[in-house]
Amino acid sequence: MHIANGIAAIGLACAFAGSVWSSPTQAVVAGQEGGPAADATLMVLNARGGVCTGIVLSTRTILTAAHCAAGGAELRVHWREGGEPVLIAPASVAMHPEFEAGAIRSRRRTIDLALIRLSTPLPGRFSAASLVDGSLPRAGSSVTLAGYGVSREGEARSTGTYRSAVLATVEPYGPGRILLWAADSTGGGKRPGAGACQGDSGGPIFGADGIVAVTSWSTGPSGRQCGLLSQGVLVAPQRGWIDSTLSQWGESARWTRSR
Repeated sequence: MHIANGIAAIGLACAFAGSVWSSPTQAVVAGQEGGPAADATLMVLNARGGVCTGIVLSTRTILTAAHCAAGGAELRVHWREGGEPVLIAPASVAMHPEFEAGAIRSRRRTIDLALIRLSTPLPGRFSAASLVDGSLPRAGSSVTLAGYGVSREGEARSTGTYRSAVLATVEPYGPGRILLWAADSTGGGKRPGAGACQGDSGGPIFGADGIVAVTSWSTGPSGRQCGLLSQGVLVAPQRGWIDSTLSQWGESARWTRSR
């Protein structure tokens, strides 16, 4: 479904993008406009008002966070073309088999990834992202988190612009093989700084050679959701699921080895 202008476009854009704050999805606070691989990202909206970021893997497939697509909510892949909104309904959605929606609250293991297949190819201005298959980022190494989320927590109007922030990898609970944790290097996860927030879920976390993780969650000080730690699902350990799912759709991802 391609709606780029007229009353129908306005209605759908409002229905899918009008109530960002009502969704638990996570955007880049204290970041800067722009960032790496902007042409390999777009937005994923749901009918409950949720906003997420998506990563282009091929002309017809997108990687995002599973909680963005959970609960049977109607989805649209969104970008702007010539200033007008484009909203595309997915042909199919594949959730990671080890995703569990309530796992974070109950402190259980979950893999928060989903793949979206489109029925029509994306425009030529989009390019496929490079995912990193290799050694995991070490504590203290720099990563760049990017997404279309809010620049100020709780301010829905600040969503929709691609922003990024350079963070430092941290290991608050010891080394992991599923999750990457990152924080503003000046605050170290103890004091507020840059990080993911509403709308950034599903967005890329870049290492030196490409995307190493997909943003899934964040924490903030004094009951807030953003500004301390940002969490992402590492893509290298999930390569088998990503590749096998894409293969069933006749698609493939671009992988690179870390140096």
